[in-house]
Amino acid sequence: MTKFAKDIAPYVKAELLKASQFQRSGDYARAFTHLESAHVLGQESTYWHVKVHALMMLWGIRQKDTKEIVGQLIRIIGAAALTAINGVPVGNTGGSNVSPLKPMPISPEHAAIIAKVKANA
Repeated sequence: MTKFAKDIAPYVKAELLKASQFQRSGDYARAFTHLESAHVLGQESTYWHVKVHALMMLWGIRQKDTKEIVGQLIRIIGAAALTAINGVPVGNTGGSNVSPLKPMPISPEHAAIIAKVKANA
């Protein structure tokens, strides 16, 4: 695991915990929002990138959302193959509702976290 992956882990895990809590309470839309945040934070790490897409696929399975399931299968393969060579669009939220190739703006909060982690690398 890279230093970035280790250092970003607490932030990604915090978002995954929130996603899990909202999922358990039945607020599936808010759960997915936190999966998207985890994706943005961890997408420069192959480990976290693939893991978050797998969790998004599980979300799709629980919602019986075929589009999300298929979209996430494609994204898992892409994340595994392209993350290490910087082949991912920065800021992309990772859901099947957006192109997997589309760069997106990063929130100031997420940008600050990523910058802080990279500064300590």
